[in-house]
Parts: sequence; structure tokens; C-alpha cells
Amino acid sequence: MSLAFASIENVRCIEKAELDLHPGQNLIWGPNGSGKSSLLEAFFLLGRGRSFRTRNTERVIRHGQPQLVVFGRLTGSRERTIGVQAGRGSPTVGKIGGAFVQSLAELSQVFPVQIIDPGVHKLVEEGAPRRRRWMDWAVFHVEPSFVDTWSRYHRALRQRNAALRLQPEQALAWDSELIRLGEALAESRRHVIEQLQPYWRETVRALTGLEVHLLYSRGWARDVTLADALRNARARDVARGMTHAGPHRGDIHLRLNGLPVREVASRGQQKLIAVSLVLAQLRMLQGVFTATPTLLLDDPAAELDPDRLTALAGEVQRLRCQLIVTSLRAQSSPFRQAGPALSAEAGSSRRAASGLFGVPDRVFHVEQGRVRPV
Repeated sequence: MSLAFASIENVRCIEKAELDLHPGQNLIWGPNGSGKSSLLEAFFLLGRGRSFRTRNTERVIRHGQPQLVVFGRLTGSRERTIGVQAGRGSPTVGKIGGAFVQSLAELSQVFPVQIIDPGVHKLVEEGAPRRRRWMDWAVFHVEPSFVDTWSRYHRALRQRNAALRLQPEQALAWDSELIRLGEALAESRRHVIEQLQPYWRETVRALTGLEVHLLYSRGWARDVTLADALRNARARDVARGMTHAGPHRGDIHLRLNGLPVREVASRGQQKLIAVSLVLAQLRMLQGVFTATPTLLLDDPAAELDPDRLTALAGEVQRLRCQLIVTSLRAQSSPFRQAGPALSAEAGSSRRAASGLFGVPDRVFHVEQGRVRPV
């Protein structure tokens, strides 16, 4: 499915905007602070129910407004509508085909969207929650029942943690449910990471030239069952009022020459390794499960030298997916432009990027929160 039309209201500096998007390559250009990233944030909200820049969706609502609304029309094997609404002091709600979703995770199954932005290196540098979201996004597409398993596991986890804090003797009542769902969840993740490996090795080599190993950690010791892990950690769980073993502690580990990537790789290398995680995941979904994702690229020329930008463009082109790219100027965008108004700018530090993605199918200009097609 690709995003054919988007209507956006009160997303950061965007008061109201409507875009007719192409299933191929789309370019959004404008100066800093004009609203380019806010548009990508709105598209991301449609597929995730949250922002890629903050966990607090209220911060995304335009100043002085009570709520934001994003509506989209998807095309592919069939046409569908999708929408997200978030208000101040109220939960974010999503709709698919006019019907409310029970979980915002359902949005991902209808509109698979990923982003590569200047903060993508956080996928490597920061803690496990960001990487768990990266894992689970893929599993949602591989196993339709995973959404239900994930939701039920986290409900049981919340109940067990509440019991640990208030009535520790009641916590045991949740163990059987937690074990059954937790082991299924962890096995689903393991299976997907196993399928990802060939795509990962090829992509990270192409972008970095490094042999970076991707290892899966399920959230408890490999040599014990989850039942044993919960039993062994019971005293600590009661003392701290939280469950320490389980897939909610799962993670992936990236190793270079046997050492953690975050300790031995440069900032630039970490960014490219994080980009490799995103692109390898999309390639797997497209190659194995025939999903058609939408990829958002927020100023891809930032912080990348011409050689690395060329390598990135080559990997992106292999995806054959809907692409929405932002750039400071049309003249220095990573597209080859047709027409004198969009010709490459001589002497620009990003001149080498011109033409890497070919000619965009659709171009939009953004300034002071206003969007117009070019």
C-alpha cells in the first residue's frame, strides 16, 4: 500500500495541508523551519500512531490548538482510508476504513512506513526500547497474530507489576499467562531476526564495508525457561515492584570485531549502521513477505559524504517503494531535476547528490507551514 493522499491539520507549524502523493518518488523542499519534517511526522503518525521525534504526541499539536487530525487514502491492491486524531489530555485514536482500531499497532499492518532521519543513529546509541520498536514493527507484518499477542502480553505484564507493588502474593496468578505469551512473542522475534540476517549482512557491507554482527537477546538467559527466570527473579521483582525477566527486556546487540558497535564505531559509522538496520528490514519485508513500504528520508544529504550518499541511494533504489524525501533546496536535492528552476547548484557541498535518485515524480514546496505542488 502507498499513501496517495494526505490531509493534515494542526501538526506543529502546519495549520492545514493537502498533498496528492505519487506511489514513486516525492520531493518536499523548503528552508529550515518551514515544516518539511512536520509533514513527514504527519505521514509517520498515520502508520504508527505516534511521532518519530517524541513519545508525547501532545507536543506535536500546533500551538494553541486543541487537537491534530491526519487523514490518508491508501492505494495498492485495494483503496483504504486511514486516520489519526490526538488531543490535549486525551488518548490518540486511529481509524482504518472509518472504524476505530483497538490498538494503534494495527495502523502498521495497513500502512507500513519507516523513516531515516538525522537522529537515526539513536537506534544504535540509545537504549533497548527503540530497538524493540524496530523489531516489533517487522514482526507485525510477518505474523498478523503478533499484534494480539503483544497487546495481551503487555496487559498481563502491567497487571503483574501492579500486583508486585500492592499485593505481591497475587503476582503469581499472572505468571502462566505471562509465560505463555512471552515465549510466543520472543520466538516470533527470533524467527524474524533469523530471516533478516542475509539482508542485514548485504546491506551493512554495502553502506559501511564492515562486518557487523547482529545478535538477538530475548530478555532472559538462554539456558533457562521463562518460568525459571521468573522464579529466580521473584525476590528482586518483589523488592523493586517490577518484572525483570521477559521479552519486554529483549534487545538486539551489534558487534564489530567482538565489541559493542557503540564503543568502537565512529558517529558516522553508527549512523550508517542504523540506516542499514532500517533498509535491511524493509528489504526483507519486500523480498520475503511482498510488503510494499513507504520510506521517509529527512534530508538524507545531511552528515553524509558523497560516496556514502551514493551508496545509500543505491540501496534505497533497490527497494522499489514509495519514497518521500525532504531537502533544503530543490537545486541541491538528491534528485536529478528537470527544468531550469530546479537545476543543480554549482559549488554546493551537496552537488554530488544530484541525480542519485533520478527525477522525482512529484515535487512540493513548503514555506512557513504552507505547502504547494511545484
